[in-house]
Amino acid sequence: MKTEKSISSCVLLLSKEVNKKDQNGQFQLLPPLYPEDAYEPYMSRKTVQFHYGKHLLGYIENTNKLIAGTEFQDMTIEEIMLNSSDKLFNNSAQVFNHYFQFEALRPAKDKNEELPKKLKEKIEESFGSLEDFKKKFSEAAVSVFGSGYAWLLAGEDGKLEIMQTKNAENPLTQGKKPILNLDVWEHAYYLDVQNLRAKYVENFWNIVDWEKVEKRMLCEK
Repeated sequence: MKTEKSISSCVLLLSKEVNKKDQNGQFQLLPPLYPEDAYEPYMSRKTVQFHYGKHLLGYIENTNKLIAGTEFQDMTIEEIMLNSSDKLFNNSAQVFNHYFQFEALRPAKDKNEELPKKLKEKIEESFGSLEDFKKKFSEAAVSVFGSGYAWLLAGEDGKLEIMQTKNAENPLTQGKKPILNLDVWEHAYYLDVQNLRAKYVENFWNIVDWEKVEKRMLCEK
């Protein structure tokens, strides 16, 4: 068991919707927040179709199969992730990780480099400047060996920190609070930029929804 504790719903803004089940008690893929082409030219429609519509769906379907008839079948995605191991952990964590990333993206046309005030203050306090933060986070994302994630965490002391994880691992399993993540599995970017992970990371900054990141930091809806 990972832990017997559940997590605050403020960590995942769409938590209630993510955990809705159909009449057969199965998790369903949520419709994307925006049209599939909303992130172009930084993330293509085809990538969204495969990454969100196929890879995320696959993790949801696998989770449904693995929890059927077990003690996990009445748990939320977050609870399953925190209390499971092996295949079930890998699939449920990937459901969480994928929703978490896509939730914090916004359409390319809404580009706005101006950070919300409280998030800006925390980033400058923790990293010196937005540009310094982006550089350090980008380096973390590019340098993950193989598959995994880069994360921005909000510490109990109020400071922000960057973390790398492998495969499906999630900072929540270590009692840490994520507020932003970036998937660096190849399926997240190969259709757009092939093996140029650094270009994918560069594109990512053009579609981050900083208001969502601040809300996660402050646990606001």
